[in-house]
Parts: sequence; C-alpha cells; structure tokens
Amino acid sequence: MDPLFWPSDTNRFRRFTPESLAAIEERIANKKKEQVKVKGKNKDQEAEKDKLTPQLDLKICKKLPSLYGDIPAELVGEPLEDFDPYYSDHKTFMVINKRRTIFRFAATPALFIFGPFNPVRKTAIKILIHS
Repeated sequence: MDPLFWPSDTNRFRRFTPESLAAIEERIANKKKEQVKVKGKNKDQEAEKDKLTPQLDLKICKKLPSLYGDIPAELVGEPLEDFDPYYSDHKTFMVINKRRTIFRFAATPALFIFGPFNPVRKTAIKILIHS
C-alpha cells in the first residue's frame, strides 16, 4: 500500500474529551446559523448539496477497516472522536473493542444524569463492549 494514499493512523485515534464535545456543539450552532441564512433562499437545492451519508465501512457493530491502522492499546475501550464526517455535527462518540468492533454512543446525558465523562457511564460502556 502507498503510505501517501491511506490516511495517517497517528492523527486518526483521538480521545473524546470535553473540548471535543464543545467543538461539536460549536459546529452544530454554526450549522443552525447557516440554515437560518439559507431559509430565505432556495433551501431545497442547498440541502441536497450538503447532505452527507454515513460511511458504510464505519457502521455500528462492524469491524474497523484495516486501512485505519492498529488502534493503540491504551485507547481500546475508551471513548474516541468519531472518524466519520457524517457524525462531525452529531453529539456522538465511538468506542472500539479489542476485536476492532465499532460501537457508537450519544454524548447526551444518559438517564438525564450520567454525562459522557461520568465514571459510572464509562464503566457501563466498558461492560457493554466487552467481548
């Protein structure tokens, strides 16, 4: 494989942090502002141009493709920023287990109590993804 063609795996795996969540919320706010501007214009044409679809190779419960490289051992089972551009303006994060299976979770508070960085929720996610 040509290393220039495939994406670099050093920048690919990043932990999901409060800063990541703030960046997602900022992108959502910017998208809403753009939609308000477009509302007066011909929004049907603009909406179809901007529509993204989820990548088929990054679906939930599928194995992470080998072109993304090996996941570092310290990031297995940890919340990561989503690779898929479709989810760049969705409050989600992904978790990859030892078998490279992709799990995606909402970054909104679970049961209106447990935020995405709560230790109880992190433990529940680790139990859920355990093979």
